[in-house]
Amino acid sequence: MAVRTRRAEKAEECFHGYVTVQGRGTVALPVGLRKRYHLDRPGAQVEITEREDGVLELRPTLAVPVAEAWFWEERWQAGEREVDAHVAAGATTQHETVDDFVAHLDALDDE
Repeated sequence: MAVRTRRAEKAEECFHGYVTVQGRGTVALPVGLRKRYHLDRPGAQVEITEREDGVLELRPTLAVPVAEAWFWEERWQAGEREVDAHVAAGATTQHETVDDFVAHLDALDDE
């Protein structure tokens, strides 16, 4: 009995085929790919990179709304990574009430 690995299953899901370049350079991606990579959502984009060996790489992306762009700035992401490290290390405190939380913050200010 053959055992299928997740890698083999994933390889079977991968698309390989041809698409036609229409007038003005338009390329239509197959429906399955658009759905799998959420390219059927409003604002979806495809990043294209031309490699030196002649390969064109396409990467699905979703545009970030302007009102949320601040979250993806390096300064903010560095803070997110710092918090993630604190949580992973168990260096957090939980409070039962808002008053307990505020009292804890006041105690930290006093230190």
